[in-house]
Amino acid sequence: MKVVVDYDECASNAVCMGILPEVFEVRDDGYLYVLNEHPPESMREKLRECVNGCPTGAISLVEDE
Repeated sequence: MKVVVDYDECASNAVCMGILPEVFEVRDDGYLYVLNEHPPESMREKLRECVNGCPTGAISLVEDE
């Protein structure tokens, strides 16, 4: 699976970083960075929390083909 962020929608509020700091990071410049676009399957449940918890709906998961 791949983590996709719509940066036009992202408000960099760090909700996702609070849930999964191994994948998401809001840096001092105020922008969100995806540290691992292809996280392991073991993180799927936490990634779903990030998708569902994102206030702007900017995060989505795409299944690898």
